[in-house]
Amino acid sequence: QVQLVESGGGLVQAGGSLRLSCVASGDFVTGNVMGWYRQTPGKQREMVAMITSGGVTDYRGAVKGRFTISRDNGKKAVYLQMNKLKPEDTGVYYCHTIQRGIDSWGLGTQVTVSS
Repeated sequence: QVQLVESGGGLVQAGGSLRLSCVASGDFVTGNVMGWYRQTPGKQREMVAMITSGGVTDYRGAVKGRFTISRDNGKKAVYLQMNKLKPEDTGVYYCHTIQRGIDSWGLGTQVTVSS
């Protein structure tokens, strides 16, 4: 079983920055893909960014050029640096990984961007 714990959310003005962190524990295997998803009320959870153990990344179009995902395999951690934040980036951000076909999610961290 894998546990994921996020931190770093908060309230920020439009144009500001936040850095989210997620640390994995339990049965986590370093080779897993890790990612960040976000969810807003009434909408489905959507992928924001993901990264392989080798550092290959993929981003949602709306965040390209503003967000950067990175990871530290030794610390079993993944990070999301969010710059030039917009009100539409508001939501609960969840850390995710999949291992042996089983999805694991953190409890989420709230990001609120005021206009």
